Amino acid sequence: MADKSPLSVVILTKNEAARIAACLDTVQWADDVLVVDDESTDETIRVAESLGARVLRRKMDVEGRHRNWAYAQTPHEWVLSLDADERVTPELAQELQRLLSQGEPPYETYAIPRRNYIGDRWIRHGGWYPSAQLKLFKKSVFRWEETTVHPRAISDRAWGVLQHDLLHYSYRDRDDFVRKQDRHTTLEAQKWLMDGRRVTLGKALWRTLDRFVRSYVLKQGFRDGGMGLWVAWMGGKYQWSSYVKYVRARR
Repeated sequence: MADKSPLSVVILTKNEAARIAACLDTVQWADDVLVVDDESTDETIRVAESLGARVLRRKMDVEGRHRNWAYAQTPHEWVLSLDADERVTPELAQELQRLLSQGEPPYETYAIPRRNYIGDRWIRHGGWYPSAQLKLFKKSVFRWEETTVHPRAISDRAWGVLQHDLLHYSYRDRDDFVRKQDRHTTLEAQKWLMDGRRVTLGKALWRTLDRFVRSYVLKQGFRDGGMGLWVAWMGGKYQWSSYVKYVRARR
């Protein structure tokens, strides 16, 4: 058996028994695979352990804090951060192995382009692709903002961008998209309140329209047909729903 790459893959899970195996199958070349599970009630842990992953249990409190804790549990300095709905393509796996086998890489953090899917539909436009995110890094120079929703990646180092894509099966279908957006807009409104942010009606209306126009027109979401229109509409609705929940919470 060929030597495995000196890399820790960290995967966060919560009731992902149906998807974790497909994710783990794509990272068997890594020396260390760690699943950090948020109190799953399905077979996630059993499936992960059966495929050779280490499993640690920790209840999710704040997403950024949860991720930072997970990275601190790895034996390797280099970390590839994944979610259970992401898949490493064979081409990306080869690129990662080459990068880590040729001495010290030129950068300490790397963004990876992602193909985002709704169901089996790859959303190619509207700002959804390449949608590169910092996924590969030295843990000593990288951390996540410790906030409840959409934490920012924090690093003072220049980063590189890898060539090959990560597959991201973001949403099982449109209903799944709607459910997740409802949860995220609730967290967004709470974040605004905790930050002491003042969001006016005018600002909310502008953000709603701006999000739609940027997605559908400026970033050519129209090229995805009816799905592109729906995605742009939901992007605008995200802003409006967050504002409505923010106003209700203030009252």
